[in-house]
Amino acid sequence: MVIGVLKEQAPETRVSLVPEVVAALVKMNVSVYVEPGAGDTAFHSDKSYTDAGAVIKDRNSIVGEANLILAIHTDNMPEDVKQGTVVMGVFQPLFNTKQMQQWAGKGYTVFSLDTIPRTTRAQAMDVLSSQANIAGYKAVLLAAFQYCRYFPMFMTAAGSIPPAKVLILGAGVAGLQAIATARRLGAVVEVFDTRPAVKEEVMSLGAKFVEVEGAADASKAGGYAVEQSEDFQRKQREKIHEHAKKSDIIITTAQIPGRKAPILITKEMIEDMRAGSVIIDIASVTGGNTDLTKDRETVMHNGVAIVGNSALAATASADASKVYAKNVLNFLKLIIDKEGNMNLNFEDDLVKGTCIATGGNIVNERVQSLISPQTANA
Repeated sequence: MVIGVLKEQAPETRVSLVPEVVAALVKMNVSVYVEPGAGDTAFHSDKSYTDAGAVIKDRNSIVGEANLILAIHTDNMPEDVKQGTVVMGVFQPLFNTKQMQQWAGKGYTVFSLDTIPRTTRAQAMDVLSSQANIAGYKAVLLAAFQYCRYFPMFMTAAGSIPPAKVLILGAGVAGLQAIATARRLGAVVEVFDTRPAVKEEVMSLGAKFVEVEGAADASKAGGYAVEQSEDFQRKQREKIHEHAKKSDIIITTAQIPGRKAPILITKEMIEDMRAGSVIIDIASVTGGNTDLTKDRETVMHNGVAIVGNSALAATASADASKVYAKNVLNFLKLIIDKEGNMNLNFEDDLVKGTCIATGGNIVNERVQSLISPQTANA
């Protein structure tokens, strides 16, 4: 079996496999081809890959010879991949349904690691969590860099400086890491989440949990937010507005799979914040949690900076690639047998749950639900 690793296109800086994971795959009797320069932006040289047992091959050779091709994003996957090839990455299939249909039509078997069932067994393969952890950490550092004041409290002969007040919307993996990082920097932290179950964890990190009664049950949503009632959304807006106007920093992380990110911070709320405040919107790739968010841009409004950045994990390219590659390796162990051959066992719930297309058809139920019956098998 041959696995091909493609070089990601800018601005992506991560790489699908790092040398230590290549070495582990080689021990599993798998051949690994790596495109020249694939690891450069993650600080892994071509030599480090060959030392680990990989073969450096040009893109065309990889596309023509590999049984399985790794590329993080859909736009990095070549159009001339041969029929029957397995392609794997983080393809956001609920937003890229047309691309998934095209790949199914070309006979690819598609695995999108962002759809892996979020169960205890899948934790070692959960790319969303591993990357969100880094994003939450980097979001706070970016906010501290952008903010015009100190994070910690200072008491000096020249006077006292109060600590920054940080509001974090969403206590998932990114939000929890953001809490821990902001607290380490000396900020006072408040956290809003629609899931009461995370209250204890939030408080254990030294933050205050902001509660709104009447939230819809999110216990079966795999760690994601769910859509809420109109009445709850109204109460939510009022509560968030009350706390937002007192905040210096807001970190927003709320996303709903397959849907536009919910608007949690309105233009009116932003206009009530004091000049110099900063909003870091991690959900910008799906529209953002504010009225004014633009992905990969910083918008200034009434002296408030709204930073749309959904690629924060890539700013820590070395470690982000390391944990991503370990996630990939743990998943590959489910589909590679002891002889190093591919064995797609769709009886395994993780293999089945992560597969988007195979045999010319879309097989993922959530993706199927977004496609009309007339085009599902096109």
